[in-house]
Amino acid sequence: MMGPAHSLSGAAAWLGVGAAAAAAGHAMPWPVLVVGALICAGAALAPDLDHKAATISRAFGPVSRWLCEVVDKLSYAVYKATRTTKDPRRSGGHRTLTHTWVWAVAIGAGASALAVTGGRWAVLAILFVHLVLAVEGLLWRAARVSSDILVWLLGATSAWILAGVLDQPGNGSAWLFDAPGQEYLWLGLPIVLGALVHDIGDALTVSGCPVLWPIPIAGKRWYPIGPPKALRFRAGAWVEVRVLMPLFMVLGGLGGAVALNVLP
Repeated sequence: MMGPAHSLSGAAAWLGVGAAAAAAGHAMPWPVLVVGALICAGAALAPDLDHKAATISRAFGPVSRWLCEVVDKLSYAVYKATRTTKDPRRSGGHRTLTHTWVWAVAIGAGASALAVTGGRWAVLAILFVHLVLAVEGLLWRAARVSSDILVWLLGATSAWILAGVLDQPGNGSAWLFDAPGQEYLWLGLPIVLGALVHDIGDALTVSGCPVLWPIPIAGKRWYPIGPPKALRFRAGAWVEVRVLMPLFMVLGGLGGAVALNVLP
């Protein structure tokens, strides 16, 4: 999938979680719903950190381009070290390590640990990174004609404002974990969800996605999970733009309405 579809699917997924939480009697405060959806939208771009042509590679200028090169080499090294004789040879690391459940859980757990141990500045950094990615994904046409600095300023300003809203009593900093020192521990959840939604989206495309690594399937440790090939599509194809993206918008809207008790 392309960046906009990934971000829309991430936002829709978190809004769906919000609807499920409301149905289970543990409704999210509206700031958690909004911030979680934005984080999830940004996190849904992050697995493509192994691809120098992806949206995330240009999101933070030279820093993200350099990081993409590092992650690509790391992913390729892990692939070579763990592949079986049935896994094909390849020349790069795209759609390997960062497209697995292991990576998703590790990144989410790392973000939660950073939010808890690093205090307010760590929370602001997590929000800033994911809000910039959300802008790049959800507002991709506007972001492409804007300067990087403007997008960064929007991300930084939004992170500061939203963190202030979340810090207000009852607004959600301690929404899920309310023990002293565990505020913002929940921030890792939309990050894990966004990464997994990205992987599921890529599994629908022609190449599939090795999301279950390192579990061996049919003798392959990097088995490309996906539906039957007749149901797969190429990234950017009409089914993604004209069917899936509108569907994500509708599902996200319904999920948000249920989560906010606008719909029963």
